[in-house]
Amino acid sequence: MAAKQASGTAKSKRVFGQRQEPARMLRAGLYARVSTHDQQTLPLQMRAMREYAAKRDWTIAVQIKEVGSGATERELRENLLAAARRREIDVVLVWQLDRWGRSLVDLVVTLKELAELGVSFVSLTEALDLTTPTGRAMAGLLSVFAEFEHEILRERIRAGIAEARLNGKLFGRPLTAAKKAGQIRRLYRNATKFLGGTGGLGRA
Repeated sequence: MAAKQASGTAKSKRVFGQRQEPARMLRAGLYARVSTHDQQTLPLQMRAMREYAAKRDWTIAVQIKEVGSGATERELRENLLAAARRREIDVVLVWQLDRWGRSLVDLVVTLKELAELGVSFVSLTEALDLTTPTGRAMAGLLSVFAEFEHEILRERIRAGIAEARLNGKLFGRPLTAAKKAGQIRRLYRNATKFLGGTGGLGRA
């Protein structure tokens, strides 16, 4: 009887002849960000992400709340990336993509780094879930658009420089030393006379 029970237990762990391993509980890193003028949405973001993590049986390992005023400010986000590099989290969960990425290029660069670290990424609002094949395909499309955006920016910069040069504008470091060569020589002669004089440092 005991042998039958053991056999039944062993069979329950196999699906289509393959041993079914128990699912590993993922460790999630939550990242919420608001502007200085929109801080009332911070509790909403955190509550929604905690509920989502609970539904997927994720353990919340890190929670980051950031308040910033500029598109380039993501100082605390680096703490979450550092946790990913230390292999302390398995998935990053955000409320919305623009809360995470400063730009499309920045978004793709950070998603690529997370993917190389084996860390997934989920954005609630856009339903972007890189733990699924569909989500990873969407990330590939984002990469294409980011490269397109970057190439357009480079073309605009090159065109702007060319137009400015046609208008006689010079680029590079200003020639301040050449313009003030006479003044520099006078200062040098005065300093030499002072240091070589009776009360100068040269006689000390």
